[in-house]
Amino acid sequence: MQIKRRDFIQSAVAVTTVLRGNQEKGNRDEQRSKFSLDQNKVKIYSPDFKTPVKVLLVSDTHLWMDDQRGEPYTQYSGRMAKAYNVTRHFQTGEPTNPNESFEKMIRLAKDSKVDLLSLPGDLFSFPSEAAIDWVTRQLGESGVPFQYAAGNHDWHYEGMEGTLASLRNQWTTQRLGPLYQGDHPLMTVREIHGIRIVMLDNSIYEILPEQLTFFREQVKTGKPLVLFVHIPLYAPGRPVSFGCGHPQWGWDIDKSFTLERRPRWPKAGHTSTTMDFHKEVFAASNLLGVFAGHTHKQSLDVINGIPQFVTAANAMGAFMEIDFLTVE
Repeated sequence: MQIKRRDFIQSAVAVTTVLRGNQEKGNRDEQRSKFSLDQNKVKIYSPDFKTPVKVLLVSDTHLWMDDQRGEPYTQYSGRMAKAYNVTRHFQTGEPTNPNESFEKMIRLAKDSKVDLLSLPGDLFSFPSEAAIDWVTRQLGESGVPFQYAAGNHDWHYEGMEGTLASLRNQWTTQRLGPLYQGDHPLMTVREIHGIRIVMLDNSIYEILPEQLTFFREQVKTGKPLVLFVHIPLYAPGRPVSFGCGHPQWGWDIDKSFTLERRPRWPKAGHTSTTMDFHKEVFAASNLLGVFAGHTHKQSLDVINGIPQFVTAANAMGAFMEIDFLTVE
């Protein structure tokens, strides 16, 4: 599908009426003309695209089903097992639930013939074997191509002893493994019709050196890039829930560690690697956009001309449709 320039300009101008958040100086006007947002539908335009690509973004489903295998872990799963049993649909306000919401996403992905179902985290409220088995079966039977990275709840048993990094490593290995389809659990890339879709696990709010190296390698290809993460990257004026690279992230501002029964964020704040990552993401000339979840609220920020889209929670039925379209 090709978009005539007149129609493209009309579509792009609509962004100014829905833009939320902040825009930093630079080439923002030039970059702004390359995307549009209408409710939960994103369109990104470029003459570099030779074939349209459709991606369905689904984050924060928070599946909580469990069975007898989870009984030894109820002291760690109890709070989150009750958190999203019944929810309200993000559009209709009618009662729904995570299972129903995810099943609808599978049907939508199949009906829309998406090129990729993007699952950047908090698919689960805790690493329940029953829930992971159910999702693995749903995805396998659907035949829909997908890409997954963990969110901060997918591997977290609240109150279990250990560092965030060690617990993530333990449960991504022991429970979440099938969802990675043989790929590295912390970093993957899919190339679809020339667009490189990069997904990184930033579920501990930090980026590791090997992830930064991986991202740099993708930038060096010179090909169009799109970045998916669970936790949104810091945007000026946003709260610490936009916590990857947030200058205030750390010990003093961490008010949830007691509720979530996890280690408190470090007094030193972010590592230099995480801060370098944030800087390099929004300096990458071939990066078309960043997509995230975690906050459970849809938002858009533009940083140095690069848009960051955050989707609302699929636990409430929400999703984001992303179309990459060529423009003359």
